Amino acid sequence: MRYEAIDEIMKSIDEELVICNIGFASRELYEINDRSKNFYMLGSNGLASSIGLGLALTKPYEKVVIIDDAKSLLRNMGSLVTVFENNPANMTWIVIDNSSGLEILDLVDIAKSVGFKNSYNFEEIDLKEVMDSTDASFIVYRTEAGDSSAPLIDLDPITIKERFMKSI
Repeated sequence: MRYEAIDEIMKSIDEELVICNIGFASRELYEINDRSKNFYMLGSNGLASSIGLGLALTKPYEKVVIIDDAKSLLRNMGSLVTVFENNPANMTWIVIDNSSGLEILDLVDIAKSVGFKNSYNFEEIDLKEVMDSTDASFIVYRTEAGDSSAPLIDLDPITIKERFMKSI
């Protein structure tokens, strides 16, 4: 499930800034490893990559990891081209595909066709090595369907924003 995927991703995170997609993904990240360098989206479905790109471009000395999901990516497919065109070396975009019915789409191949040099399936890589790349990276992490029982985030949006901004 997505919960286990996020847990696995966070084992490779040290000081990186993490932008997490809305809904259960943010709730699960909050339960797994709450920290001020995590930005939990509570709105703006489909825009985790846009927020992450803006952050990567304005903070080039910080590594930025985006935890997104396949349906959100499809709501903002143009972001693939925008991220590729800007190619921030400090950005790693991980899309969790939790058996969303989109299996007919090979998101890794789509990213490669846009031009991403670093486009991988999660099980084929060492995440730490990919995060040290000299180009933006796009990774698909396939999981089984299902949501965890992670509780609601007990921080309001202003608190999330302010503590994240203080951490950067």
